[in-house]
Amino acid sequence: MLMPGQRASVQKQPKGCVAVSLYSKHWPCLLPQHGPGKKHLRPIRLEPWQELLVKQGTEHFIRGLIDSDDCRVVANDRGVRSVRYHFSNRSDDIRGLFCAALETLGIPWTRPGKYIIAVYRKAAVARLDEFVGPKS
Repeated sequence: MLMPGQRASVQKQPKGCVAVSLYSKHWPCLLPQHGPGKKHLRPIRLEPWQELLVKQGTEHFIRGLIDSDDCRVVANDRGVRSVRYHFSNRSDDIRGLFCAALETLGIPWTRPGKYIIAVYRKAAVARLDEFVGPKS
């Protein structure tokens, strides 16, 4: 759909996964935040059309970020089972996009470390579990 006239390579992977690849010089047009160098050293800005997609699919956006740079932790705090989410990324811009998306959904977050965003509150974790849940 994104690259009409070109064929994507589809390869079955272990555990029911599928690897899809398509090579094109036009990817930077669709994903302008990609570029040379480390992502945390260059600006990451969403184009207006990307902002619209994030607004329409905030839960999907958060889930994608969590799938790439997050973990869901089941901790034992003094004998009490506690579930929490930790998002870690060195890019200020990416952390900012993540926090803004959480705030759009009314999910409170904290910042326990320089590069870490955490969701600890039971109701907030339960809300994330509605559309993210444990990784399999």
